[in-house]
Amino acid sequence: MSALGISHMAELICVGAIAGAFGVRGEVRLKSFTSIPEAIADYAPLLTKKGEQKFDVVITGEIKNGLSARMSGVISKEGADKLKGTKLYVPRERLPELLEDEYYHTDLIGLSVQNLEGSSIGRIISVLNHGASDLLEIENKGQKKSFLVPFTKEIVPKVDIKNSIVIIDPPKGLF
Repeated sequence: MSALGISHMAELICVGAIAGAFGVRGEVRLKSFTSIPEAIADYAPLLTKKGEQKFDVVITGEIKNGLSARMSGVISKEGADKLKGTKLYVPRERLPELLEDEYYHTDLIGLSVQNLEGSSIGRIISVLNHGASDLLEIENKGQKKSFLVPFTKEIVPKVDIKNSIVIIDPPKGLF
């Protein structure tokens, strides 16, 4: 199972963010949320949240924690710095069809979580990935702290997007 790192805004899906300038000639540090980081350029033009700006993208290299890229209309370090923190979006229909057992983060966030017996546990508030595998962050019903479960077939045997339910078989001792 895997969830692709994309979050949802209306019909726009966030596929990346500008982390600041890279060098002095207008290149940016680009953090890609796509499963293959370089594929972010394939979805261009990339839009800002409200669609007020759009950018064509050329990936120029791989750097620590992301990519270096040229964005159309950005020709100086100052211009790149002004875009720091800008999230980049594409219309959902530009994204590829998913394989079975693959989900976009946006489709998982907010789903109700139940145990194998059908008791409500809470809801998914985020999907995290720190390199090894995806983790579901679940807001625990009636608790102040959320908890994390690995997004694996063993622990998450069923994802029912249509009915907004995820069934988990939590490891012993989690609760």
